[in-house]
Amino acid sequence: MPRTLHPVAWWIWGIALATAVSRTTNPLLLGLVLVVLGYVVTERRTDAPWAKGFKYYLYLALTVVAIRVVFRCVFASGITPADHIMFSLPHIPTPHWYAGIQLGGPVSLEATLSAATDGLRLACLLCCIGAANTLANPKRALRVLPGALYELGVAVTVSLSVAPQLVESVQRVARARRLRADRAKGLRALRGILIPVLEDALERSLHLAAAMDSRGYGRAGTATRASRRTTAVLMLGGMLGLCTGIYGLLDGTTPRALGLPAMLGGSLLCCAGLALGGRRIRRTSYRPDPWRSAEWVVAMCGVATATVLFLTVGYNAADLNPSLYPLRWPSLPWLPAAAILLAGTAAFAAPPPPRGSAAKRAKSAKSARNATAGRSAVPPGGAAATATTAETAETADKPSEALL
Repeated sequence: MPRTLHPVAWWIWGIALATAVSRTTNPLLLGLVLVVLGYVVTERRTDAPWAKGFKYYLYLALTVVAIRVVFRCVFASGITPADHIMFSLPHIPTPHWYAGIQLGGPVSLEATLSAATDGLRLACLLCCIGAANTLANPKRALRVLPGALYELGVAVTVSLSVAPQLVESVQRVARARRLRADRAKGLRALRGILIPVLEDALERSLHLAAAMDSRGYGRAGTATRASRRTTAVLMLGGMLGLCTGIYGLLDGTTPRALGLPAMLGGSLLCCAGLALGGRRIRRTSYRPDPWRSAEWVVAMCGVATATVLFLTVGYNAADLNPSLYPLRWPSLPWLPAAAILLAGTAAFAAPPPPRGSAAKRAKSAKSARNATAGRSAVPPGGAAATATTAETAETADKPSEALL
């Protein structure tokens, strides 16, 4: 049955894939991740205008790779005698206080490929977050946040909604220009697109500010000053404990007390702060999103991929970051590749999203039934009132999409 998957499941899936991507520079695995992301987004995105913005993340990813390669060619460094020199740029002498950085000079094939693989990894990270932002509506994720994190969650939601809203504005302006038969292209068309998009962004900001003010954003509620200070101290101590614990786990030279014990202590402090801060905020949810077996499968697909690439068990860990000396075609480790393909099964595990055409047909059928019921139950003089009542009931039956 078509339904919208829980947004937290998509974000867990996307963040887990981004975590797996951060472990490798193998271009074959990174390319496979991009293929999986594109397939899942194509199969499970909705008909909303902002859900069609994944291609813009791909454009941004290509820009990141190009900038990384250009910077590596201009700021030449790390050239060894064994490198294959492709060409040389004019050398620009630098002052003595700028030592260690060379502008121009020989450009080697190894350095260019290293920059391209690093840029491709960063591009995949951006595409993972872009896929999660395309598949999930971040506004719906606010319903599951603890009360103590509601205001922070609103700020994060607003920041995550910037890219989808800009994509929607650009699409609407481009559609209006086509209707007006405006055929300007290139820099000449930039003014006709940029100004309406900025105007729409300012208008959205004003509406958002009014909505946040009407909903009492930033209110202190019934919490006392001592309660707010206690919550802040617990949250700050918990975050420090988490940061210390993660650093201790990543650095093998640190004492054991800075590893798992600090991380567990920080988690307990954060949970206590969330529980104490959530008492002063009472929120209700209209038709909360269900968490069913499909959500578990989608989330576990991403977590399994990240786990396989982190444990490096069952395959050679050097295959995740192949060396460029000597130059050779990178090998494709079968276990990480299978784990990445497992993440692609989210396209089959997730239920199909409701399409706009089906929703329109259901709305038309409901309107027809309401109109038929009105003609049969109300005399001719009251037809207008019946139509208005049916329209009002139909509008009230739809779940309201709040700005926050």
